[in-house]
Amino acid sequence: MKNKKKIRKRARQHLEHINLFAAGIDIGSQEHYVAVPESLDKDSVRSYGCFTVDLNEMADWLVKIGITTVAMESTGVYWIPAFEILEERGLEVILVNAHHVKNVTGRKTDVKDCQWLQQLHTYGLLAGAFRPEENYCELRAYMRQREMLVSSRATHIQHMQKSLRLMNLLLDNVVSDITGKTGLKIIREILLGERDSRKLASYRDKRCKNSIETIAKSLKGNYRNEHLFTLKQAVELYDIYDVKLKDCDITIEKCLSQLDKQADQAQVSKNKVSQKKASDLNFDLCPYLYDICGTDLTEIDGLNGHSVLKVLAETGVNMNKWKTAKHFVSWMGLSPNNKISGGKILSSKTIKTKNRAKHVFKLAAFALANSKSGIGAFYRRLRARLGAPKAINATARKIAVIFYNMLKHKTAYKTQTQGEYEQATNQRLLKNLNNRAKQLGMVMVPIEVT
Repeated sequence: MKNKKKIRKRARQHLEHINLFAAGIDIGSQEHYVAVPESLDKDSVRSYGCFTVDLNEMADWLVKIGITTVAMESTGVYWIPAFEILEERGLEVILVNAHHVKNVTGRKTDVKDCQWLQQLHTYGLLAGAFRPEENYCELRAYMRQREMLVSSRATHIQHMQKSLRLMNLLLDNVVSDITGKTGLKIIREILLGERDSRKLASYRDKRCKNSIETIAKSLKGNYRNEHLFTLKQAVELYDIYDVKLKDCDITIEKCLSQLDKQADQAQVSKNKVSQKKASDLNFDLCPYLYDICGTDLTEIDGLNGHSVLKVLAETGVNMNKWKTAKHFVSWMGLSPNNKISGGKILSSKTIKTKNRAKHVFKLAAFALANSKSGIGAFYRRLRARLGAPKAINATARKIAVIFYNMLKHKTAYKTQTQGEYEQATNQRLLKNLNNRAKQLGMVMVPIEVT
C-alpha cells in the first residue's frame, strides 16, 4: 500500500503543472462544489448555493484568491448562470463533458468530483467544449426558440387534420397544405357556420390542382359539435403560434443587423432561387448572410438561406476555432470514428451526437437525391454501393467541408455539374487502372467499339 502511494506521488511530480491557478466546480441543481489548490486557501473545498447572490459570492472568492481558469461539468442547463457570471468576472471558463471525466472508480461524492476536475485541469488534461461568441449565443437562442415554435405549431396542424378526419372532411386529400390559402379559408368558413360544400369549394385558389367538384365532394361530412370545438381550438392555437413566429422573426432580423459585417457593401449576393417553405423566415436573409459571412454560402448545393443561418447560429463565423476542415467535421460527428486494435480496424462508425449543425448538413445531403449537380451524383454513387445512411453521412461531410473552406477563406463556390463529376470519376478510375497495370508489368490498350 505504501509503495502504491509512493508511485502515485512520484507520477504527480513528473507531470507538468500547466494551470497553476485552476479551480474545479461540480455543478448541481441546488448546490455547487468548488475546489481550488490547497496552497491558495486552507479551506480548499467550498460549497455554494445556486442563487445569484451565492454565485456572485463564489466568483468574488475565486477572484480574491487569484484563480485564473475554471473547469466545470456540463450538467443540464444548471451550468449556464455560473458560466456567465464567472466569465463576466474575467475568468477563463471551460465546459467539460461529464462522460470524459467520470471514468475513474472510487469517486462517489461531489467533493471528490470537484477535486478531480481541479486536478485534471491543473495538468492541462481537460478539453473545453465549443461555445460561440456572445452575439452568436444570442442568435442561437432565438433560432432554437423559433424551432420550438415551428414544432409546436405543427402539432396543432395535426390536431386540425384529426378533427377534420373525425368529421370525414377529407380536405387534406384534395389540398396539399391545409394551412395554405385555400385550406385555411375553408376551415375558417366552416367554423363560422358554413356547411354548403359547393360554396366552401368556391374558395379554391386558382393554383389548386383539384377542381371545385372534387373539393366539394371531399367537404361533405358529419359535422359534430365536439369535433368542431376541437377544430376551433386547434385553429386558435395555430394562429397564436403564427403570431409568435412573426415576432421571433422580427427579433432575429434585428439581431442579424447588429452582427459584424465582413463583406464589401458594393458587392451583391447572387442567391439561387429556391421554393419558399411555410417554416422559412418572413424576411429576406440573403443580404444579412452575405454581409456577415463575406461569401454566398447559399450557392452550395443543398443549402438555402434558412439552413445556412441554422448552422451559423451554432458555429458562428469564426472558423479559426477549428484548425482544419477535418477538425470541424469531427466536432459535428461526421467523420469516421476508427477503432483499431492489433493493426485491424474493428469499427469505423461515426459517433452519435445531437449536434444541430450536423442535422442541417444531413438534411441538405438527403435533399440532393434527385439533384443534377456533382454532389448529387456523388450521393447517388455512394448510395448504390454503401446504402442510403452511409451515403447521406458522407455527402453531409462533403458539404460541411465546402462550407468550412468557403467561410474561412471567403472564396466563391465552384459549381460542378453531374456530367463534370462523372467525367472526373472516370478519369480517376482510368488513372488507378493504369497504375495497377504498371505494377503488374502490363500496359492498358483501348479497344475500338464498333
